[in-house]
Amino acid sequence: MSKATPCRMPDILNTTDGQERRVGVEIELSGLGYGQLVDLTAKLLGGTSALESRYVSKLETPLGCFTIELDSDPVKDLDLTDESVPEVLRELGGHAMEVIDAAAERIVPLEIVSPPMRFSQLPEIETLVKELRKAGALGSREAIYFAFGLQLNPELPDLEPGTLVRYFQAFAATYDWLKARHQLDISRKFTPYIEPWSNNYTDLLMREGYAPDQRQMMVDYLNSNPTRNRALDLLPLFAHLDKPLLDKYVTDPRIKSRPTLHYRLPDCDIDNPEWNFSSVWNDWVVVEQVANNADDLGELRALFRESRRISLHNLTHSWLETSENWLRRKGYV
Repeated sequence: MSKATPCRMPDILNTTDGQERRVGVEIELSGLGYGQLVDLTAKLLGGTSALESRYVSKLETPLGCFTIELDSDPVKDLDLTDESVPEVLRELGGHAMEVIDAAAERIVPLEIVSPPMRFSQLPEIETLVKELRKAGALGSREAIYFAFGLQLNPELPDLEPGTLVRYFQAFAATYDWLKARHQLDISRKFTPYIEPWSNNYTDLLMREGYAPDQRQMMVDYLNSNPTRNRALDLLPLFAHLDKPLLDKYVTDPRIKSRPTLHYRLPDCDIDNPEWNFSSVWNDWVVVEQVANNADDLGELRALFRESRRISLHNLTHSWLETSENWLRRKGYV
């Protein structure tokens, strides 16, 4: 991933209603003060900022409305004037807040959340990342307690169960390859929020002839994965499709309904000059392309099923090796 390449576009660029597909991007980082990050991002994107609440700013830009925030609700919501706060802290007032702010900005990620952007606008994010790196932004490798991510929320071409299942299958088949490329930092390897889907669900998903309707598709997933803490989180999508059904398995105010996938796996290695946003995006496009090539997806699923059997080949070859060789042979990478 040492060389920056242009952001590739998938073959399926539009939704079924003819609109260009969109994607939201979430970037976690440190190394810059909150005010510094807000001001610099507003300048780079040609926007204006407004403080909405403590550690939450909105940036109106030509690309839409960005949010910049400290990724910690307790710190954002802290009010030392509240009578429930111990008197000694209330007496310290602003001095205590300065200490808390300084500590929080060092160990809690600052987060840039984009609006839904057209796929063709993603080079703007590549430029933003490069300029933030020049300004001193830090990513996951900087300290053991940093576990910063770069998350993508790609809109789907349509919401038909057959389409969704193909995307799920393509991701399951390429998960090991994606993780090897983008889940590099030890602090994130040991965090629970980027876990793979359960083996039982993945085996069901990859069965020959698996073709559930919407309700069965959701039930199959939620029976084994009733949590946001997955490398590809499907709960925002399910909240959009059938929230009452989702609520039977998971109730969490952090789940935001949207017709997208929530890809949480990659590190944000922003201070590494060998790391590029385009590398993360272009590898996601591999998932897109596999999902939308029925013959290749069927072949890869058959290989996956074969990899679950006991054989001499499987004892001497990992699924990572097998899937990477297949992707190269087929010209996806």
